[in-house]
Amino acid sequence: MAQEGFEPRLIGFLCRWCSYTGADLAGISRIKYPPNLTPIKVMCSGRVDPTFIVQAFASGADGVLIAGCHPGDCHYDVGNYRAMRRYPMLMNLLEQFGIERDRVWLRWISASEGNIFADTIREMTERIKQLGPLNWTERTRAITEAV
Repeated sequence: MAQEGFEPRLIGFLCRWCSYTGADLAGISRIKYPPNLTPIKVMCSGRVDPTFIVQAFASGADGVLIAGCHPGDCHYDVGNYRAMRRYPMLMNLLEQFGIERDRVWLRWISASEGNIFADTIREMTERIKQLGPLNWTERTRAITEAV
């Protein structure tokens, strides 16, 4: 399904305390990774509502990363556990739209793991390239026409 020359558009909801800082460390350390990700700083991964992901796809994203503090290290104590509990629900919702599970990743990346952040973006970009463009309008046409 991959298209020649396709460069995926990725949206990343990054926890302000860990993952966003890990992304910053990757940049400061000059670790190379694809420029496909548009980062969005959120106060906590637990703040990421499933509608944010649906809106990202509807706005043209081919993949979404939700990244937060490691379990047990959340600045807000239980925020990442909330994200962890929402994730399976989100996957079920996206399946109903016909969206592959590999288009949304949930990862725990601390402030000191710039290399893990860069590896995650490399791996995600490659996986989304294999899946090809999302084409939200085409995938959701049958659902929207039925309403």
